[in-house]
Amino acid sequence: MDAALLTRIAEALERLAPPPALPPRLEGADAFVWHPPATLSPVPRVSRVEIELLQGVERQREIILENTLRFASGLPANNAMLWGARGMGKSSLVKAAHAEANRLHPGSLALIEIHREDIRTLPELLNILRGQERRALVFCDDLSFEKEDADYKALKSVLDGGIEGRPPNVLFYATSNRRHLMPRDMIENERSSAINPSEAVEEKVSLSDRFGLWVGFHNCDQPTFFAMIEGYARAMDLPVEASELRAAAVEWSVTRGGRSGRVAWQFIQDMAGRLGVKG
Repeated sequence: MDAALLTRIAEALERLAPPPALPPRLEGADAFVWHPPATLSPVPRVSRVEIELLQGVERQREIILENTLRFASGLPANNAMLWGARGMGKSSLVKAAHAEANRLHPGSLALIEIHREDIRTLPELLNILRGQERRALVFCDDLSFEKEDADYKALKSVLDGGIEGRPPNVLFYATSNRRHLMPRDMIENERSSAINPSEAVEEKVSLSDRFGLWVGFHNCDQPTFFAMIEGYARAMDLPVEASELRAAAVEWSVTRGGRSGRVAWQFIQDMAGRLGVKG
């Protein structure tokens, strides 16, 4: 078979082959979900609450909102770790701050959710985002690592910057119930069995140190819990007296075994249903 025929065959095969897929763009929505290897699925409507409804976390709200607004306006900002008690509004605050940033700077900021199990593909996501004009807030909810879990290395390289550095149009926020992203008993076990205890756990524990912002969330007391439910009740215009609302909220919190922002929201949803008020 001569060279000319081989060339024609190769050219014909190239014409039949589909063109290479273009990398996804941050267009058509304000929020996306990352599906590796190369898909950003738009989210038409983000499940969130208004930022002013987040009660009992005023200082945390101020810190995260200020950092997010700086980033949305093109100024330097820090990666942030929101850690602490369950149900106290960590992920709600991230979504609310994103919405507020886009209200003040329309279309400036895309929210991209990356699932915990996809953290190892974070470098691939950043390669897609690198060079795009729109700024992106990459968000991982309920982030933590278990023993023998090496995925934290991908996150560590991103936070450290590596040779290429973190793209200037990307910020990373994560929430976790653990301050150091790993179980305390795992830290203690590795420390007790290591020849050099401090070096044994330094690599994993130091991961959280690489976040510029550490924002802690703590269990709420009863006055804060009442402030939460009363704020939600006003926002939904529930026709109920404050004393009745509080009594019902106390009973609800006892049955749920504690007080938190999540418990307050679930109570208000139940109360609104009983009163026939649509959310």
